[in-house]
Amino acid sequence: MADLRIDLAGIKSPNPFWLASAPPTNSGYQVQRAFEAGWGGAVWKTLGEPILNVSSRFAAVSFNGQRVAGFNNIELITDRPLEVNLKEILETKKRFPNHAIIASLMVEPQQEKWHEIVKKVEAVGVDGLELNFGCPHGMAERGMGSASGQVPELVEKQTYWVKEVARTPVIVKLTPNITDITVTAEAAVRGGADAVSMINTINSLAGVDLDTWNTVPHVGGKGAHGGYCGPAVKPIALNMVAECARNPLVNVPISGIGGISNWQDAAEYLLMGATGVQVCTAAMHHGFSIVEDMIDGLNNYLDGKGIARVMDLLGQSVKRYSDWGDLDLNYNIVAQINNDVCINCNKCHIACEDTSHQCIDLYTESGRPMLKVREEDCVGCNLCAIVCPVDGAISMIERKSTIPPMTWNERQALISNFTR
Repeated sequence: MADLRIDLAGIKSPNPFWLASAPPTNSGYQVQRAFEAGWGGAVWKTLGEPILNVSSRFAAVSFNGQRVAGFNNIELITDRPLEVNLKEILETKKRFPNHAIIASLMVEPQQEKWHEIVKKVEAVGVDGLELNFGCPHGMAERGMGSASGQVPELVEKQTYWVKEVARTPVIVKLTPNITDITVTAEAAVRGGADAVSMINTINSLAGVDLDTWNTVPHVGGKGAHGGYCGPAVKPIALNMVAECARNPLVNVPISGIGGISNWQDAAEYLLMGATGVQVCTAAMHHGFSIVEDMIDGLNNYLDGKGIARVMDLLGQSVKRYSDWGDLDLNYNIVAQINNDVCINCNKCHIACEDTSHQCIDLYTESGRPMLKVREEDCVGCNLCAIVCPVDGAISMIERKSTIPPMTWNERQALISNFTR
């Protein structure tokens, strides 16, 4: 059994699986149930001045038979009094002293308001703070959430205000609704952040009901943009984690969030630089018990790799992630079709013929339909392997180049030197 304990900027937990600040962490009852199920930590649903929520609040996007491929919400921060939340945090921490409890906070961009709420939540024994600069709806219209998170100066200033009084580690939660998330990550670090978490939800509209013409969800016939999360956002979130992990100015731990549904997703985030992960949609879809499979799966993976500590996995793929201009132009792979496995659905041929490079030929051998790739015309785009429904029917094979490796940047540098 591998050691799954993590230390994120001084916040310790028995495993890297935390619940994100969201409906699953709305109360002490829920967080305690989560800890009993095996979750290592929980970021309490965002605290601030209690607000009024609307009904209905959630919507989901299903795709090709998969329920909840994406999830949309227009719910805001806690609608429960701060005093009630603080009492339940205190009780939960007493019951589970070895689990991480992080308080998510959101207030108006005023120094005294930040000082006041930080002192109150730290007094009940939280292990850390997460500053919510990401909520894209409702609170943003009041100058909070992503309204602050999209302005690097406000991120830096408010982080600094919190650090003036905070005695526990401060995590800054970043909005993806911005051109370059590394800019706000750098601002958080300049403000003194001990860690950053990403991503918060993406601006979205789940859909339109074609019978009623109402948006989904709607509140009495009116709709508004919400926050998008779930499996569909994982590639976006993973890229943003990777960009920050390879940025030398974002030299703090990262808590990865976005579409994490199983141990494989979590392992990818860890490899791309996250110290731990936060989960919301998968827990809402399947319940708290999913963490059991996450823990077992990650344990088995680490044991299979001969890795004793999960912390030894962190960031191992970051060095493999770069810019397009640094990729080898002379690296070459081609597709190969195994006709013994192929079921002759011809999806590869159709995809290649209509939308790629027309390099798959159809022919007949001994009365049997066959497929073959003309390797001299194949550009190794992967499309045929992607659309193929049968594992092992199409393989992408490296063809050794007789030309030395050269990147676009190296090529341009040579041209520049030659023309001087």
